[in-house]
Amino acid sequence: MTKTAIPTKITRDDLESKLRALQGDVQGKVDDQKSTLMAAGAGFGTLLLIIFFLLGKRSGKKKTTFVEIRRV
Repeated sequence: MTKTAIPTKITRDDLESKLRALQGDVQGKVDDQKSTLMAAGAGFGTLLLIIFFLLGKRSGKKKTTFVEIRRV
């Protein structure tokens, strides 16, 4: 024989407490990853800046045309 469960009403407080608990867990994980992602982004940006600087420096060393002006 099986017993039937008596349905209980879900109150606003029940929903709110469950959602706050879930949000607290997710927010903690996001805060942990935020510092790691910011450090990785800063390192990547610095690497790009160095690469662009070196590429610009190299292109500045290419031969340039000199126009010679002579007096007649």
